[in-house]
Amino acid sequence: MKKLFLLLAVATACLYGCQSSDKGELVGVQNRPYFEDIDLKGMVFIEQGNFSMGAGTQNETYGLTSQPRTMQVSSFFMDETEITNNEYRQFVNWVVDSIARRMLVNAGVEGFQVEEEEDGEPREVPLLNKKAKIRWNDAEIREALNDLYFAEKDRFYGQKSIDPSKLNYEYYWVDYRDAAKKDDNVTGVKDEYRGTMFGSRPKGLNNRSSFIHKEVINIYPDTLCWIHDYTYSMNDDFGNQYFNSPAYDNYPVVGITWNQAKAFCAWRSLYLNNYLSSIGYANMHDFRLPSEAEWEYAARGGMAQQSYPWGGPYVRNPNGCFLANYEPLKGAYDDDGGVRTLMVGHYAPNDYGLYDMAGNVSEWCNDSYNESTYIVANALAPSYQYDAADDAPIAMKRKVVRGGSWKDQKYFIQVQTRSYEFQDTSKSFIGFRCVQTYMGRVKGDNLKTASNIK
Repeated sequence: MKKLFLLLAVATACLYGCQSSDKGELVGVQNRPYFEDIDLKGMVFIEQGNFSMGAGTQNETYGLTSQPRTMQVSSFFMDETEITNNEYRQFVNWVVDSIARRMLVNAGVEGFQVEEEEDGEPREVPLLNKKAKIRWNDAEIREALNDLYFAEKDRFYGQKSIDPSKLNYEYYWVDYRDAAKKDDNVTGVKDEYRGTMFGSRPKGLNNRSSFIHKEVINIYPDTLCWIHDYTYSMNDDFGNQYFNSPAYDNYPVVGITWNQAKAFCAWRSLYLNNYLSSIGYANMHDFRLPSEAEWEYAARGGMAQQSYPWGGPYVRNPNGCFLANYEPLKGAYDDDGGVRTLMVGHYAPNDYGLYDMAGNVSEWCNDSYNESTYIVANALAPSYQYDAADDAPIAMKRKVVRGGSWKDQKYFIQVQTRSYEFQDTSKSFIGFRCVQTYMGRVKGDNLKTASNIK
């Protein structure tokens, strides 16, 4: 009891005495470290604005998939290039390392388990010791990690290599849209409509854990996509080396499903925010795929009513050189300098400093594809999302793909052109890049204080 009284006394003293330097004035909570004023490596800041979404210089009726409409976009950061093979490999290696450490803990190998307490009690799930070095050639470790590799009968020329089917990444996400719905006491809603876009929150979802979803997904790229995408085409050797060889480190990663791209964003958020927490900084917004509106706004580079990121209605510069990697003539893939993908940043960026917003590889967006999106979406930060389960109808699994690729005709590399692919499908011509919402209007305005606001 004396101990409790002492703690209350200390707390009371801090409450009334620890902030005496404010002289009784309303100054808010001070000295909260903030990271977002620092440039994010490899990302470009794009200031908020509005634009005519779907508009272009080639607005023939037959070419329109949606009626152009003015949309508002908030400020955000965007990767200046598509995610490369080497950047995605960092994710793969992190997953391999984490799985290996968990296996070593389960096998009882000394030095890989962190014995920490939580609230005075031993942790139910021990933390992994990330500082301990994995000596892959050590006999004990090789034995403990044997299940991570291909079985002996499946090895190519007897070579021991990691089995990609074992590389599953586990993460959690919160369904804020479900959480924001009103409770199931709303009257006038039929039971069959509850929990849908027409009704209220599903019955039984009344606590926070109901909206926290667990995802487990295999994250290794589909290296065979080069073969199964093209029948009677000699792509075997290219597909076998594209993700693995250092020669293609700076090429855009492909063979990635929408679900895998979403998992990459979750890992990237965790990776950065864990570091920020370790140095006492506040967390940043999560990385994510761009909304369809954000992608088109960024691709335009600040130029309205134009069909290409560089402006104007043409795909060649005044010297006759092509301005993007696409299929310029029927079957003449190399006329623009590339047969398949090219190294990211091969062509000049748009006025926002973004590379390859037309051609090279198409890019996943966060939105579900719907022909009526421009009509039903709110003009304020428009986004149409539907989280389709594995057993959902195939039409509900359509996700927006933008930008066109190395195998597309010029219609598909226009900034206003919409297309889609299914969320669980990987292709040799689809990659992605990440965005992160900026908490402000213009860069640095969050750092202002009342004394310097005019």
